[in-house]
Amino acid sequence: MLGNFTYDNPTRLHFGPDALERLRDELPAFGPVVQLAYGGGSIKETGLYDQVVALLKECGKTVVDDGGVMPNPTAERLLEGRERARENDVDFILAVGGGSVADYAKAVSVSVHCDEDPWERYYLRFEEMECDVVPVGCVLTMAGTGSEMNGGAVITNRGQKLKIGHVFGPEAYPKFAILNPELTFTVPKRQMVAGVFDVMSHVMEQYFSGEDDNVSDYLMEGLMRSLVASSRAAVADPRDYEARSNIMWAATWALNTLVAMGKSTDWEVHMIGQAVGAYTDATHGMTLSAVSPAYYRLVAPYGLPKFARFARTVWDVKGDGRTDEELAEAGIAALEAWAREIGCVMRLSELGVDEGMLDGIAEATLPMEGGYHPLSRDEVVEVLRASL
Repeated sequence: MLGNFTYDNPTRLHFGPDALERLRDELPAFGPVVQLAYGGGSIKETGLYDQVVALLKECGKTVVDDGGVMPNPTAERLLEGRERARENDVDFILAVGGGSVADYAKAVSVSVHCDEDPWERYYLRFEEMECDVVPVGCVLTMAGTGSEMNGGAVITNRGQKLKIGHVFGPEAYPKFAILNPELTFTVPKRQMVAGVFDVMSHVMEQYFSGEDDNVSDYLMEGLMRSLVASSRAAVADPRDYEARSNIMWAATWALNTLVAMGKSTDWEVHMIGQAVGAYTDATHGMTLSAVSPAYYRLVAPYGLPKFARFARTVWDVKGDGRTDEELAEAGIAALEAWAREIGCVMRLSELGVDEGMLDGIAEATLPMEGGYHPLSRDEVVEVLRASL
């Protein structure tokens, strides 16, 4: 382990089939007016909405309904949510849904008492919050982003064709998160698979950095092996509780900052994927699966020992006298084959990207410095073109 670091994660997790009942324990700590953020209405179809509202009212809360949060929440929607919270003098925001709803809730939470345009302050200037934060809680219905236990909040500006994430400090983390794997059973297969690859990408972006013997790398290898096995089981049977619970738990630990300790980390795949999403509104995990093979083939020569280790440890590729270059390619090929096997999108053209968009997407891709080889703009275009 190299360097100095501080690990601080204030989110309390309640996991398992009975986790929702723990809302009764958590809600009394917060004020009486709760803004209930959720997505397109599936929680009403499953009955989860009624369960949550009943628990809120049982605990004496006034509910401010904030439904219709889109999969890639926009800057305009953020302003609407902030205004709703201000008008109702909201004390607490409860996000019920997947990562987009949780991201939106956190973005609203740091914007309610901010006098500036939050897009300008947080997403263009990347300034930190200096105002009071409205506390957030989360009831998770889809595994993938890890947003239930971190400070990340990704917002899209469609007019500017930008999709940007801001990672806020522990003050903005959800105070608690309810994780019942059964709530993920009704997620469509395509969304489940997209979430799985998002988890894998989170781990790889942290794994492929650094040269030291780091405990975090051993943890991440275990997460990746578990994810591969569980994803195959969940694709075969979407109601396999053990598989879905392992995916949900892996998703949380992939991005709650634990495995980033002592790592330089590399988020270039996410930057490219988010730029693609800004242009196409495509599902986030599928943008990552489409660009990852080309990206990792480009940067593998700069970190061959780690890529060779990835092949041997995660994918059980046998050495058999192969060079590190050959092992690295075998590992990337195994990643690509697994992603295709579980149903990921493997070409950007399937997401609506064409040659004419490449320069604009490259321009919208934020540069990152933490990986083995920071990409130039031309290299981003190269990755995009190879992924079409």
